[in-house]
Order: sequence, then C-alpha cells, then structure tokens
Amino acid sequence: MDAHAQMTTSQGSIDQLCINTIRTLSMDAVQQANSGHPGTPMALAPVAYTLWQRFLRFDPDDPIWPNRDRFVLSNGHASMLLYSLLHLAGVKAVNPKYEQLGELSVKLEDIKRFRQLDSKCPGHPEYRWTSGVETTTGPLGQGVANSVGMAIASDWLARFFNRPEFEMFNFKIYAICGDGDMMEGISGEAASLAGHLKLSNLCWIYDNNHITIEGNTELAFDEDVATRFVGYGWNVTRVVDANDMEMLSRAYTTFLRTHDRPTLIIVDSHIAYGAPNKQDTSAAHGEPLGEQEIRLTKKNYGWPEDAKFLVPDGVRENFDAGIGKRGRELRAGWMSLFDAYKAKFPDLAARVLQMQHRELPESWDRSLPVFPADAKGIASRDSSAKVLNAVAQNIPWLIGGSADLAPSTKTRLTFDGAGDFEAENYNARNFHFGIREHAMGAVLNGLSLSKIRPFGSTFLIFSDYMREPIRLSAVMEVPVIYVFTHDSIGVGEDGPTHQPIEQLVALRAIPGLITLRPADANEVTEAWKVILQLHHEPAALVLSRQALPTLDRTKYASAAGLAKGAYILAEAEGGKPEVLLLATGSEVSLAIEAYERLKADGVSARVVSMPSWEIFDHQSQEYRDTVLPPEVAARISIEQASTMGWARYVGPKGQSIGMHTFGASAPLKELQKKFGFMPERVVATAKELLGKAR
Repeated sequence: MDAHAQMTTSQGSIDQLCINTIRTLSMDAVQQANSGHPGTPMALAPVAYTLWQRFLRFDPDDPIWPNRDRFVLSNGHASMLLYSLLHLAGVKAVNPKYEQLGELSVKLEDIKRFRQLDSKCPGHPEYRWTSGVETTTGPLGQGVANSVGMAIASDWLARFFNRPEFEMFNFKIYAICGDGDMMEGISGEAASLAGHLKLSNLCWIYDNNHITIEGNTELAFDEDVATRFVGYGWNVTRVVDANDMEMLSRAYTTFLRTHDRPTLIIVDSHIAYGAPNKQDTSAAHGEPLGEQEIRLTKKNYGWPEDAKFLVPDGVRENFDAGIGKRGRELRAGWMSLFDAYKAKFPDLAARVLQMQHRELPESWDRSLPVFPADAKGIASRDSSAKVLNAVAQNIPWLIGGSADLAPSTKTRLTFDGAGDFEAENYNARNFHFGIREHAMGAVLNGLSLSKIRPFGSTFLIFSDYMREPIRLSAVMEVPVIYVFTHDSIGVGEDGPTHQPIEQLVALRAIPGLITLRPADANEVTEAWKVILQLHHEPAALVLSRQALPTLDRTKYASAAGLAKGAYILAEAEGGKPEVLLLATGSEVSLAIEAYERLKADGVSARVVSMPSWEIFDHQSQEYRDTVLPPEVAARISIEQASTMGWARYVGPKGQSIGMHTFGASAPLKELQKKFGFMPERVVATAKELLGKAR
C-alpha cells in the first residue's frame, strides 16, 4: 500500500500510474514468456490509454454492444498493449453464443501465461478467442484494411437503420498501426479506398518510431507518409510526443470534428527503456528486455524494481471511472433507445437482432430459380447472377461487389434500389473496390466482423492476390463469401496468365474454408443455399465463364445432393458400379458423356458430382462409403486443375485426369483436345483400369 501511494505521488498523476501499469505488465509478460515484443506496447501506452480512457465509446461489461466504437491493433505484435487494456478496463468475456460469462476476458493469470498454450493472451490478438479483440491481426496491413470495412459497415448500418430521433448506429473506428503496416501494399490500397469513400468515421493512429526488425526504417522506407495520405484525401494531423496526453486528446478531438474525410494521426514515439531515449530494435521486435533492463526501467518509472505483474491500488478503479462509467451510460442509453425503436419500427429492430446473431430473414430462399434441362446450358457465373439477385432482395444486408470485374463476374445487384455505394450514397448494395483484390478481401472481413453479410468477386487466378484475408476469414470463422469466376483453362484465349491451375487446391488447403465448384445452374442454386446458411465458415464459390449444360434432373439425381458435398449423379445398372467417375464443375458434364459411352459399351459406371471436398469430408463414414464404395478400386477424377489432393478419393489404383502444366492461349475446344479433357480419354482410362483390375 505504501509503495503504491509513493508511486502515485512520484509520478504525479493516476493517469501516469495507469500508463506505467500497462508498460510494466507488458514487459513482465514478455520476459516471463521469453518471447514477444515489449517495445511498442511500452511506447504506445499513453496513446492507447488516452484513447480508451477519454474517448472510446465501449462498455467493458458488454464488449459486443452493437454501437460500440471499434479499436483495432493492426500491429498485432504489440498484443500486450491490448491485453493490458482489456485486463485493466475489466472487459468481460462473452462466449460464441453471445452469452456473457460474468468473468474477465483477460485475467492476470492469462497475462502471466502470455504466449502459452490455451492462454487468452496468444502471441497476436485473435478474434473469437479473446473477448474485446475486434479482429485477428498479425500479418501487417490486414488490421487497418479490416478497419476500412468496419467504417463502411458503420455508414451502411446508419443509412439503413437510423431514423429521425433514432440514431442507432454511428460508431467510430480507431486503428493503431506502425511502419510495417505502412510499408505493406494493402494499407495503400485500403487507404486509397477509404479516402475515395470519405469515411470520416475512420481514424488511423500511425506509430512513427522509425524501427523495424532489420533496424532503422531508413534502410527501406523514407517516404513522406503525411503527404501520401493527403494525396489519398485524408485529414492528417501530428503528435510530436507520444507521451503528451493533452496533445493526443487534441488530435482525437480533431478526428471527431472532421466530417468529410478519414483522419490519420501521426504519432512520433521512441522505444525507450531504462535510460531515456535508449533504442533497441531487437526488444522492439521479438525479444524480452532482460531482467536487468527491466529493473532499470522500473526504477526510471518509480516502480518497485522487484515487483512483477503489479497492478497498483487505484488503477482498475480509475479505468472503471473513465471508460467503464462512460461505456455503461452509453450502452444503457442505446438499449433504452432500442426499446423505443423496437416499438416504433418493429421490422427494422428485428433485422438488427437477426444481423447480430447471423440469422436469415424468414422466407429468405423464396423465389430461388430452378433451371430447366438445356444441352446448350448457361455459364455458372450467369446462373449465379440470377440466384444472387433473387436472394439479395430477401436479405437486405447481403451486400458486396468486385475488384473492378462485376461485368465479368456477374456479381452486380441489378434490382431497383440496389444502387452504388459511394461517398454521397452510403445507402446502397453494390461496392466498387477498384483493382484492389488484397484490400477487398480484408475489407470484406471488416464488414463481416460488423455482422454484415458481404461478398466479393474476382477471377479465380487473382485469388492469389488476396490469399491472406481469405485465410484470416477462416481463422476468425467469419462467413465471408468469395465469388471466383473464370475457373479453368476454359478462359481460353487469355492464356496461362489467366488460366488457374493450382488455385483450387490452394483454396482447399485452407482449414475451415468451404470451396464449392458447382456443375450446372441447379447446383449453383443449391450452392448459394448452402453458403448463405453458414455461420462460422467462409466460402469460395468457383464458377465458369463458358456455358455448362444444364443437366436433366429427371434422368439424373437432384442437385440437392450438393448439400452433402458429393453425391451420386448418375448410377450404374443395379447400383453396382465397376468404375467411379469423380468430377467437379465443368468436368461433370464430361463425366456424364463418358458414362453414357461406357454404358453403351456394357461398362457399369457411376458419376459422382463432387462440388465440395470439405462438406463431403464432414459427412458420416457410412454416407461417404455409399457414394465411394471401398470395394470399387477403379476410380477416375476429372478436373481442369492441379491433380494434387485427388489421390485421397481415387486411391492407389485410380487415376486423375487434370493439369500438370500451365495452360495455353487458344480457343477452349483446342485446349480441351490438347490437355486431354475429352470423353474418349475418360472412356479409355476407365477400360484400362478395369483391365488391370480383372
């Protein structure tokens, strides 16, 4: 007690005591873990503390309150900054069912177990694992790009739900970022888009400390960031001392008074321990300070040198009197307003609740198209456009766009009132991300984290540009919808630069991502039905540019079988196949052609349409054995993509017809002949396998 009182007196204020508590918790946690990044949390403690204590509209008792401000730590290696704040502010835990657990999200024991198995304080912040963490950050640039999606969501929600005297949504988004975020190209893409859209609810706080892992940023980065952001259309202000709370407060107030553009606050900081202005890049980026350096630093703070994980008297109480009191009052006011809103606008209030729980409106699947059999068929991108426009009219918060390719990916919402989301029109459903695939993926994550149901589209080949946000949507378990068209060598004349080969297997390799490649228009309808009912899984819908025959479902099995990932499309006589033909997408009709020829030749074949490996793998063993009988060793997979992964389904005695090189520039029919996607080859391969088996 005496030591605590002396500390408060010597530091001059309870604010400084709180700031130094954040710093010492961070350095102690990193030291005990023998791993982590102590420098940035220590340097930015005043920046984050000022924001949380004086400005952030956030209720620690209810960290999922819909109109809370969002705080994103984009430089996720500084995670102890966030964990210290969550602990000291008393943020409560919420489970995946949105139930409040009545316990702290981050306990002191979690901080003591920083970076250890099952601790709520992993090395980088993880959404859904630690309540109060708004997004999973770590790969630099992703967090700030997520924040753009959150800002778009706030503006969209405001235009959709707010009514006179009922301002239900107006939350702000604050993102702390560092030099690494600024160097990654995604931050430039995202900042450019945010400036274009004039997202005045968005504030990035740039920690300008000139340090990265290799040393001073002058090694590779010496641009004028302020001028760059002015060029993007941002308001730029500067704080020359990260420790000056009054200057920081003025900068945050400037943001709140700026209504026509996003704001960048450049904060000049120094990673300092022990003696003032001592810089150590290793400690900033991945190494503990060491016991001796910690003792010197604590001495400099007027801290008990031997105390570890100390939270002095008055610190938690001060947080509770600041962010705690403000957050409770704001949330209570919002809940009271929502009760009145519910009485006056019951339909809108119901939609708010449906969105928050990722539920779908009643009869959301009415008017879904059913496509008649047609040998000429329709490209799956075109059938998808029909399905998307049908369901989007029933799900108002299903919104999205493309990376400048909507005319090709067919993802534009064309019904009355859909509109184009622009700076002067936030009440719209079509987004124009520009040629920014990477940022698009991360913005979609930000939208989904805000409980909007977003979709984004581009060519399958360009999924490589956005692999990190796709991966993070799976890590976070958010149901983002990725629509990828031009799915194979069917692109034809555009040649190998635009013909995807390895992209399908790359998507299938992401744990938790559902990849679907439907075979015809009716499978497309069923695919959208599956995707829209996902709660925790992102989905990649892979579609063709070329026309696919619409199969006669009176002759072959119902497309509803897609819901199980793979199903028997065409059965052998008596249900006893000698050979299995497995295919996805455009190659299913090829398998059907081969099936009919084999049948005419007296060979009992079965065609299995296999649009989603992931969904099929989640079925019971009994069902999987029914579709792929273990006793049938003669199996052929057919897919215009890399054959990697098919061995698990065709087995050691089967064969895979696929791509083993890049494609070529030529009309589709010539490419099919060149690379062997012809019914004659499938038939010959089937007979060869049967000959070996016999």
